[in-house]
Amino acid sequence: MLTLGEVHTGLLQNSTSLSLDDTMRLLDLMVGERVRRSERPIAYAVSPDQLTGIDCQLPTRTGSRVRGVGTVVSHAAVTGGHVLQGSTYTRIGRAAANRRLVWSHYLSRPGQVETIGKVDARDVGRGFLGAIDPPNVLNVGAVSARLMDAVQQASRLDRRPPFRTQRTRLRWLVLPAADSDTEPHGTFRVESATLRTLELTVSHDDIPAIVALCEDLALHDWLLTTLLSLIEASLTGPGTRAQKIDRLRPAIDCLLHLWMPAARLDEAVLPVWQALERRPGFTRQWQSSVNRIRDQVTLSTIALLEASSN
Repeated sequence: MLTLGEVHTGLLQNSTSLSLDDTMRLLDLMVGERVRRSERPIAYAVSPDQLTGIDCQLPTRTGSRVRGVGTVVSHAAVTGGHVLQGSTYTRIGRAAANRRLVWSHYLSRPGQVETIGKVDARDVGRGFLGAIDPPNVLNVGAVSARLMDAVQQASRLDRRPPFRTQRTRLRWLVLPAADSDTEPHGTFRVESATLRTLELTVSHDDIPAIVALCEDLALHDWLLTTLLSLIEASLTGPGTRAQKIDRLRPAIDCLLHLWMPAARLDEAVLPVWQALERRPGFTRQWQSSVNRIRDQVTLSTIALLEASSN
């Protein structure tokens, strides 16, 4: 069975950090369903899961036509009162009956899409990772984007974010390992300024742990991408050193304290994060960027002290 999904990550459209209680009210998207929350090691809340029914063609690398019917699961999450994510995923497998069934059958299997006719899972996986979102083909990213838009339009947000930044997308795919003793591993690629892909191979079937891993990776990739963009725009632009530091203030206030990779992950998927820390080295690049900001702040402080003493 093939598991795939897409996580969108962006800045919450509010001028200040939301409290955890306000975040829970923001994510209360379904009547009678509970918003999950945690306060350690950082404030985090996630909306109830929503199901979206789909009946469409699946993406394939070879262009073969494969029909899929079922549901995808999506939810929204907010980390640290500042960062919003929309996450959607599903599992794809061959249907027992080679025909379209009534919707009650698919609703009884949430988060599963059944294929009608012959299907090559690897062909679908390669097509999904390389998809350019053509019409009438499964697009889990559109579901994530729609959910994020719904949250951003909430009346409790003032729509005055502390800085401008782009959303990023992480499109991920899980292939089953041939050997149950195989250690989980993944291949992460930066496809464009806003699109990343992750191909995972795992031997276990813990979907919540895998989804949490992908969302955590998407969060920290967005943090790193955004910080690098703010540093580039602030330090290379015109102005005095004090003005450049002032342009970095949003990064200092909103981003630096959010870096906590793998803090909430299951131990079963930690080897994937550990491999990503070795190469490409997310935390090394983050720490280097943070040190650069601190160096600039220190130099600015020294300049101010020297000016005041003269």
